[in-house]
Amino acid sequence: MRAMHKTVLIICVAIYNASMRLARSVWRKAIVTTIAVGGFVSLYEVTILDSKFVGYTLSLGRTSAIPTPGDRLAFTATAYCKGLLTTSGVAAQNGIAAADPLLLPVGSVVQMATSDGGHDGIYTVLDTGPSVHGHEIDIYIWSCNEALQFGRRPVTLSVLRLGWSPRASATSFLERILKRPQPDPTPLPSRPLPLEPK
Repeated sequence: MRAMHKTVLIICVAIYNASMRLARSVWRKAIVTTIAVGGFVSLYEVTILDSKFVGYTLSLGRTSAIPTPGDRLAFTATAYCKGLLTTSGVAAQNGIAAADPLLLPVGSVVQMATSDGGHDGIYTVLDTGPSVHGHEIDIYIWSCNEALQFGRRPVTLSVLRLGWSPRASATSFLERILKRPQPDPTPLPSRPLPLEPK
């Protein structure tokens, strides 16, 4: 992509220089300069990211990797009580949590353990929040008074499933013990199968 931008830049500069040599009046040079600047800006448009977003993504990349099923992670938990629908379109209800989709995508299933044990349980990440970033999880509690009392507290999360894929689930202890090795699938033929005679 950068090579294409450099090529466009070189072409714009070459056209500008050639037109400057051909133009003899100041007005023609001003018109050519305006057209060259307009073409350069329209072809070489740059998206400027918010400094807060860039700092967040850099810190996320340095401090945390995407978890795998079975990982135990230290998170900070908060609670919310407002809202009718989640990001995934499901009605807000107990057992639903909001998390950073870069870390825990929608559809992830986590088991949360708190120090007091009041809200321990299994939560499904079906929501995202504008202020939920990194190692933060926001659980839904129906009672707003109870959500305020919950406050902000450290919790331990065990990732049971990452996203919607059932294959991204953590295997249970029993499955790991009783797991039989899967035979290698038969390789596909290297040439097409012969057609049946008519």
